[in-house]
This record gives sequence, C-alpha cells and structure tokens, in this order.
Amino acid sequence: MKSIKTRGKKIAFSDTGEGQCLVLLHGFTESSGIWRRFIRNLSGRFRVIAIDLPGFGVSECIAEVHSMDLMAEVVKKILLSRGIRQCVMAGHSMGGYVTMAFARLYPRILKGICLFHSHPFPDSPEGLINRNRSIELIKTDKFNFILQFIPSLFPENSQEKYRKQVNQLIDEASGLSKEAILAGMIGMRERQDSAETLKNLKVPVLFILGMKDKRIPMEHTGEMLLLPKHSESLILQEVAHMGFYESPTLTLRVLGDFAARCLGVD
Repeated sequence: MKSIKTRGKKIAFSDTGEGQCLVLLHGFTESSGIWRRFIRNLSGRFRVIAIDLPGFGVSECIAEVHSMDLMAEVVKKILLSRGIRQCVMAGHSMGGYVTMAFARLYPRILKGICLFHSHPFPDSPEGLINRNRSIELIKTDKFNFILQFIPSLFPENSQEKYRKQVNQLIDEASGLSKEAILAGMIGMRERQDSAETLKNLKVPVLFILGMKDKRIPMEHTGEMLLLPKHSESLILQEVAHMGFYESPTLTLRVLGDFAARCLGVD
C-alpha cells in the first residue's frame, strides 16, 4: 500500500497495472481489500487504483464527519498525486455516494462511473430514522452494531454460504475506531441528493444491482436507471448487497468491459 498525507493524516491506496485508470472505492466499514480479485484480474488491462477511504482500512480519520464531498476531495488528491487526469470510477455502496460527490465536484475527470449496489438518492424518512438509530448504537456498542450490520448485507437464506466473508468483514470492521465508523455514518446521513448530478452527467453510467438487496430503494430503481443520458445495468436476481462476493465472475467481467469501452481500451 502507498499513502499520502491529508490534514496530517495517512490515507492509503494501491496503484497496480498500467494504462488508462480505473478507480475502485469500497463501502461502509470495508476497505480496498474487497477489490483484491478485481485488482488481480483487471490490472492487466488498466491501471487500477483502490483507496482506503478516510477512517477505513489502514487510512486514518481526518475529521469528526467524513462527508461524501470531503472523501471525494481525498480521492482527487490521490489521483493528482499519481498524475492521473481522467478515469472510470466504481463505488460500492458508500463508495457510490462518494463517486456521485466526485461527479458533481470534478465531472471533467470522469470517463464513466459505476454505482455498485449504490444509488444517487438521500435517505428516505424511514431510512433517516434507521440511520440515527445506528448512530446511537455505534456510540454505545460498536461491536453489537457490526454484528448486526454486516450479515444483513448478504441474502438471509445464504449467509452460511458466505460465512468466511462475513467473518472477515466483521474482523476488519471490529478493528476500526468508533470515531471512524461514526464519521462515515454521519457523512452518509448528511449526503446530498445526487439525482440531478446523475441526470446531467455526460459520461456513461453502469448500475450493478441485486434484487435481494435491502439497502437499495428498489421502488426508485426504474427512475434511477432512466436518469443518465447513457445508462447500462446488470440486475442480479439472487444477489443482495455484495455482488463482488456473491457473483464475482459476472460483476468483474461486466465492470471490466464497461471500463474498457469508456476508456477506449481493447
């Protein structure tokens, strides 16, 4: 892992391969480690940068609240430090929210984006209530929150199948500070509505969605898919929120082919 300093704190990332750039952003309580298989397979076609967003992985907290805009600024700083002027960006869940903030702030850097089990909308009133409950639980019992949160990302009837991945994610999340988890959760609560950004975006957008995903507002899926000027989608019937584990071969191929078209890579 390489690193840069932001506000005097370390932000870690990997930079693998050569050529046109594909940026991979992880979700909440995760790290760039979720992308290991993707990095291994895609670095033969692209220069792949995978970032530990502030407070996650081995990156340090840089603020009490890690807003999506702040994290987008960190991503931009890393890209500029590596001499990258254009890229395709793929973000899982919270990483998708960061991607949308990046698209609003720095649209000229993007050649395409992928919302990987993510969406452009703010929390619904019910979602906001649940978000606030989670914040209170994190404050009082971080580990109990993690034990509830991570298994819920996988299909209820298949959690034993993914026991290894669940345990790895729980172990990793348990090593995070309460302050880091809160900074990310509050940042997500305060995120902007990005529907207009998605509508005005001039580059292709790929959506990867799971029909068993409880964290994506499926009632808005049709609206979301119609927002971009150029929209592509992969909708997985038996997948929840973790397609890179639940359907790795297909999601990897679809993302790789999408990035190649956007970047003009054979």
